Amino acid sequence: MSRTVGGKPDASDLDEAMIHDVLRNDRRRLVIETLREGEGTEAVSDLADIVATRESGDDPPRKNKRQSVYVSLHQTHLPKLDTLDIVEYDPDRGRVRLLNRVEEVEVYMEVVPEYGLSWGEFYFGWGLLGLLTVIAVWIGVPGVSTVDPLAIAGLSFCGLMIASAYHVYAQQDRILFQRLLD
Repeated sequence: MSRTVGGKPDASDLDEAMIHDVLRNDRRRLVIETLREGEGTEAVSDLADIVATRESGDDPPRKNKRQSVYVSLHQTHLPKLDTLDIVEYDPDRGRVRLLNRVEEVEVYMEVVPEYGLSWGEFYFGWGLLGLLTVIAVWIGVPGVSTVDPLAIAGLSFCGLMIASAYHVYAQQDRILFQRLLD
């Protein structure tokens, strides 16, 4: 059973299922991403504009879209994030502030820039390129067939290891923080 402190779940209660529930909703993810990209504090009306723009692709978004986003943020998404201490939501002042606890959620988020690749897509693409190159050597594709398949496999493996090492290094602060909490 979940413990509560002041009507909110105890800090130790934010488990994987709760995090996945938070991240399952696109608007909640957009709220977290927007606050992370900015200064961490935003007026709800400005946040609704940004989220509506990202969802619709219209800048500025249509009034009914903006209003729909504003209402759902105010009534559903921001109170849920506030209850879990991911954000501090003050409905009276109309302000939202990102809290440090978002780091627990960030471990599960892979924010990919527009037109960018996720790490999973990069690893898959790199591995597929290596595999197809080795197959091309084995079947005798001109220009490639003179290369040793073991050398290609070795280069592909080394490339994956270098990319993985960089990925772990780039995520180090979040991973280490999460392990300290466990």
